[in-house]
Amino acid sequence: MESLAGPELDARLRGFLSEDVGTGDVTTEATVPADRRATGELLARSACVVSGLPVARRVFELLDAGLAWEEDAQAGERVDAGRRLAVLSGGARAILTGERVALNLLQRMCGIATTTRRFVDAVAGTGCRILDTRKTAPGLRPFDRQAVRDGGGVNHRYSLASMVLIKDNHRRLAGGVGEAIRRARRAAPAGMLIEAEVESEDDLLQALAAGADSILIDNQKPETVARWCTLARACARPPSLEASGSVRLDNVRAYAEAGPDAISVGALTHSVVAADISLELTESPASAEPGA
Repeated sequence: MESLAGPELDARLRGFLSEDVGTGDVTTEATVPADRRATGELLARSACVVSGLPVARRVFELLDAGLAWEEDAQAGERVDAGRRLAVLSGGARAILTGERVALNLLQRMCGIATTTRRFVDAVAGTGCRILDTRKTAPGLRPFDRQAVRDGGGVNHRYSLASMVLIKDNHRRLAGGVGEAIRRARRAAPAGMLIEAEVESEDDLLQALAAGADSILIDNQKPETVARWCTLARACARPPSLEASGSVRLDNVRAYAEAGPDAISVGALTHSVVAADISLELTESPASAEPGA
């Protein structure tokens, strides 16, 4: 499931709104007349990479089917602080009630896209891809993965059903990485990709001998990654190679230059720094009170 759309998206967003609104937006209902209309601007208060505007729009539309919306920025676009991202107008109560859910999702998605772009830029020219991980907050994975794509990254497996990925606890309980791969080859659906994490040269050699489709080199220094990549590519049928663990913005290029095909970075989604985005509302002229 690479993204949510239609009824699935609406159901997820309604759940978020239900959590936030509870039995009703008592402040808005007490202070804003039911017929009041408003116009708002979504403004980037920090430089960021844009992601999530269609999601924010749908939040407001679920509360006001007649909402008018105009986007001023595109997904994946870099914008400076002060840039207007979109203009919306509709029922003032609906906009105020949906504001927090819409902004929470938009700020998170722009933050993920911005961080992803920094990692992608850091490895530019190496041919190495930046991957996300399953380290996402429950319920937010489709949104997080879309933001990674908008930032120029590539999605890893969506769920445990997507592919075989043998990690440290699997190999311990299976009796070694080689045995785990052989068991997976017998039991997994035909054609399913089998990836094995390795943390020692012995693990690597076992994974190569067992015919892993992909090898994840975890928690090693760049020089070790380079040596193991050379060993793996000397095989008659070399696997794809991924590096992970201890990867930061200041060392990701060294890892990329070590030779893996991809680097997975959990921090893209598990340590999100939200973009600063605000919604500034003004009363629409059509709803102004007489004599105002």
